[in-house]
Order: sequence, then C-alpha cells, then structure tokens
Amino acid sequence: MEFPAASAYRRLVPWLGLLLAVFPSSLTTRILPTTEQFAIVSTIAAEGQDVILRIRNTPPGVLVIWWYRGRVVKYSNLIGYIALGPDDYVTGPGYTHRETALFDGSLKIRKVTPSDEGIYLAVALLPNGQRTKALGSLNVFGPAFFKHSLSENHRHRE
Repeated sequence: MEFPAASAYRRLVPWLGLLLAVFPSSLTTRILPTTEQFAIVSTIAAEGQDVILRIRNTPPGVLVIWWYRGRVVKYSNLIGYIALGPDDYVTGPGYTHRETALFDGSLKIRKVTPSDEGIYLAVALLPNGQRTKALGSLNVFGPAFFKHSLSENHRHRE
C-alpha cells in the first residue's frame, strides 16, 4: 500500500533532485574562497625597545623579501632584503645598522627611535616571478606618553 499523498508529489521529485544536483555545483563555482592578504602586522612600541615587524600570510614559496621605509619602492628607501632559502641578507641605503631581516621574512629593529615611526613596505618575490606587496606601520611613543598613560590609569582606578 502506498502513502496517499505520494502520488501527488511524484512529479516534483525529479525536479527537486535536479535542482539539488545543479544548484550546489553552481554555488561552488561562483563563491570564491576568501584568502588572507599578505601584510605587515602594525606595531606600537616604546622608544628604546627592540621591535619585530612581523609578516602575516606569507605566500607559499617566497624567494626574496625586500623591506622599505615608506610606501614607495625606491632604492633610497631600501632597508635590505633577505633570500628565504640561503642565509643571505643584503642591506640598502635606508639601513641604519639597527635593522635585521629574520629568516621568516620579518624585520627586527633594535632600540627604536621616533625617526623609525611610519609606514613600512615589504615586497615578496614569488616563484613565478610575480611580486606582492604588504604595508604596515610602526608607532613609537616616548617615555612621557607612558608616564601620562600610567597616571591616567591610576586616576581612573581611584
């Protein structure tokens, strides 16, 4: 014996099956996966601290990362670059003898000063010859800022 309503829905079942078969495949071709962008983690530091400007979402197979002070890829702004394969770090005109490119591509700056504050640019060379850019900022605060912040926090607690 058959369920009484089954015969009424029989004609809809093939269409429903077809829609279920076609619709998900069209969804997967139109919705692209989101990928995180190659970036420099912006950092805040106190004057005199050692700072590491970390890179986030390094593309696979990066061959070289160039570091620049400022937004522009210009030789005079070049701090240095590191080949991520061999132990090879080369400096440029923007090098102040306090910067070191680390083997994960990050940039370490020893004893930051207010003149280190600003935008930094990392350019990665990919195996296919293409380049991708990352921007980040470094903010440097002097001791007066921290004394003021500490006194403000103390006042709010009372």
